Amino acid sequence: MRRRHFVRLALAGAASLPFSGCQTATSPGEPTDTRNPLFRVAGIPQNAFTTGDRHAGIDTLLDLMGGKGLKFYRTSVPGPENGSNGLIAAGDVVLIKVNAQWKYRGCTNTDLVRGLVQRILEHPEGFHGEVVIVENGQGRGSLACDTSSSYGDSAVHANAEDESHSFLWLVDSHFRDPRVSAFLLDPVRGTFIGAGEHAADGYRVFENVSYPCFTTAGGRRVELREGIWNGTAHDANLKLINVPVLKHHDTGGSEFTGALKLMYGLVSMSDGQSSFRHYGGLGETCGKMMVSVHTPVLNIMDAIWVSHAAITGYPASATHRSDTIVASQDPVALDYWAAKNVLYPIDNNERHRPDFAGIDAWLTAARDVIAGRGGFAQESRGILVRTPTKTEAEMVLYETAAGS
Repeated sequence: MRRRHFVRLALAGAASLPFSGCQTATSPGEPTDTRNPLFRVAGIPQNAFTTGDRHAGIDTLLDLMGGKGLKFYRTSVPGPENGSNGLIAAGDVVLIKVNAQWKYRGCTNTDLVRGLVQRILEHPEGFHGEVVIVENGQGRGSLACDTSSSYGDSAVHANAEDESHSFLWLVDSHFRDPRVSAFLLDPVRGTFIGAGEHAADGYRVFENVSYPCFTTAGGRRVELREGIWNGTAHDANLKLINVPVLKHHDTGGSEFTGALKLMYGLVSMSDGQSSFRHYGGLGETCGKMMVSVHTPVLNIMDAIWVSHAAITGYPASATHRSDTIVASQDPVALDYWAAKNVLYPIDNNERHRPDFAGIDAWLTAARDVIAGRGGFAQESRGILVRTPTKTEAEMVLYETAAGS
């Protein structure tokens, strides 16, 4: 029988919730914990919006992270959720990578994204950068959540309490703010550009992967590996937040989708490496994208709805409401923990366990590629995790309920 561990957070009103595998979290006053942290918010209500566009899951997550030293906002004056080593500065260009190759529960929850965008706009020093929702669905993507691929119709079905609330609805109809935009990479996935090209939208090749370069609606030139092109050089104010939806993928392939697999929505499958990536090169590709192209400052696993039996998030019988999000700067630990403790228990499918041979192979490869290239080691960008792990004794889980 698996050992069960419990943690009670030292936060006012925090709930004590069961979890397995990770060791008990440290309490205030103890030495700094060197294990790779994961942050879980459970019990997210069906109507998660509290005040305006504030989302109970996101709000609780940022509070939980801040209390353990991972500050969301980068500011000159410290506070509960902000400090000089925070993740998002007031002038950053923030890419929010979502899953929009599918619709229904197969895409990232747009209510969750709405709450995340709102909190970025509320930067305590006044946000004057740009938030860009991005995806490359490899020819099947739609930020309008109306893809017909695998569904047989082009009706809008967002993963939200109101299915009309697509990613484009957020940008064009809801926020209607010049600081919020979207960019679908599908139309430029077959255009490849050189290092000296700073105008055309397209992809650059790096080793055996590729990455997007494009100009946002706000006029910022994003070149994912290098940064923001200012006309003469690259600025470092580019940040990536990875927001995958946790779900089954296929049988005999990756088996499930999480933080690492979502990198397939940034690479172009038109660069000649598609066969390698499906699936012998999955771990190498995702690891290289994470460590050598661009490291997300945060990965937020959307497990509000988990499509445990269908990649498409449809029909309803193939989905399960878990009302959970889990975040980490370590994508390997996040995928391992979420597969074991969120996805697998839904239907006890042994192919969803992270120690299943098919998963363990690419998870190990991703870990080894990242570690072999020096790890993340980007404290200047607020990334406090250096070496990824799939060893539970090297992880620590901080956990609470939404609204605590």
